[in-house]
Amino acid sequence: MQAIQIIQEEHGKIWRVATTMNLVADEVDQGAALPREFFQAAFNYLEGFVDQCHHPKEDQYLFRLLRLRTDQADTVLQALEGEHRFGPGNMRELRKQLAAAQNGHCGEFTETLRRYTEGLKTHLQTEEREILPLARRTLTSTDWEAINSAFLDNQDPVFGTQAKEAYRELYHRIAALAPEPIGLGAISAGALKQGAVPGGETLLKVSALESCYGRIQALKGVDLEVRRGETVALVGANGAGKTTLLRTISGVQPMSAGSVFFDSTDISRLRSDKRMRAGICQSPEGRLVFGPLTIEDNLRLGAYTQPKQQVAEDLEAVYAMFPVLKEKCRLPAGTLSGGQQQMLAIGRALMGRPQLLLLDEPSMGLAPLLVEEVFNVIKTLKARGMSIILAEQNAFAALAIADRGYVMETGRITLSGTGQALINDEQVRSAYLGM
Repeated sequence: MQAIQIIQEEHGKIWRVATTMNLVADEVDQGAALPREFFQAAFNYLEGFVDQCHHPKEDQYLFRLLRLRTDQADTVLQALEGEHRFGPGNMRELRKQLAAAQNGHCGEFTETLRRYTEGLKTHLQTEEREILPLARRTLTSTDWEAINSAFLDNQDPVFGTQAKEAYRELYHRIAALAPEPIGLGAISAGALKQGAVPGGETLLKVSALESCYGRIQALKGVDLEVRRGETVALVGANGAGKTTLLRTISGVQPMSAGSVFFDSTDISRLRSDKRMRAGICQSPEGRLVFGPLTIEDNLRLGAYTQPKQQVAEDLEAVYAMFPVLKEKCRLPAGTLSGGQQQMLAIGRALMGRPQLLLLDEPSMGLAPLLVEEVFNVIKTLKARGMSIILAEQNAFAALAIADRGYVMETGRITLSGTGQALINDEQVRSAYLGM
């Protein structure tokens, strides 16, 4: 049933775009300028992805086969297919209203937009609550083979890899153009050179690690490994010790027992600045950007251990990944929205050309659309072979992109395994995934 997961992921993206459009419409109704480019990008995404890709896949495969197996949902399917057919016409009306809104008729546009998004959300809820559960109960294994094959066919000219990439870039553009603090400004372009080629050997090995805050023992014999090119998720409740573990690995927090080997070298007694020079760079919890300094100065501080001749090149690579930072590079970092400060914190860490990137709660306090963008950035870095430790309270999102994961409780590692194995573990699902 891989197709079900794909459909639900697509539903999530559509829902977030609809919610974001409503938030922007609220700002327009309160007197903000109409962000025409944002709405055009959102409409391009919904028209291309929803009306020309997502809905046809459902009609041609899922709905057709469901009709063959049962008549329980015939009335609902007819209504859903009718809404699919009316989608392009509704989008034409929205574009017409947007053009008219440039002349001061914003109220009519935002009212039409809300009717559209309300209908879109109701449509998604109907599919999630009625159609997908019925499909799980009714369709045969042969049906699912056909549906999965269609949804996973990367060679398909309509639904294949190129189309997915195009829609992914459109989705990035929506986030980049959304007004602050809704918008983030991250795209998947831009690359930083890495000093090491991703491989399978152990890059970091932590053994029996302990650390204390005064008399309070925060880490209690932690064992952890990260291999080159691997993304490792560190999940657990607030106060479990995730941040302390990352701070101890980077050398900011003193260790009281155990050992840390990095790139086959014992760095247990190495100062934090020397660990950074060795290639361990951290994006800290709470971002901790230098508010009075400019965005560019914050980025340059991340490169203080690097040769001066490569800083300009790395700056351009970070700006290519996060164009909003380039647009505002002369402004104080404190003027950025929370999501943009998170991008600055990640960019600052990347300026150190890390062999191992430590990301501490990168999605904390961010709106859902921004969380999606942060994880898209992490996926991009993972795809380039960067070694990453991702400490996150958003356990499902972290484990979904991780090669392996560790679950922490009160300073100890209590479970470990592949990301997918931990997602499927009943104990983890109950305690951390709300399932």
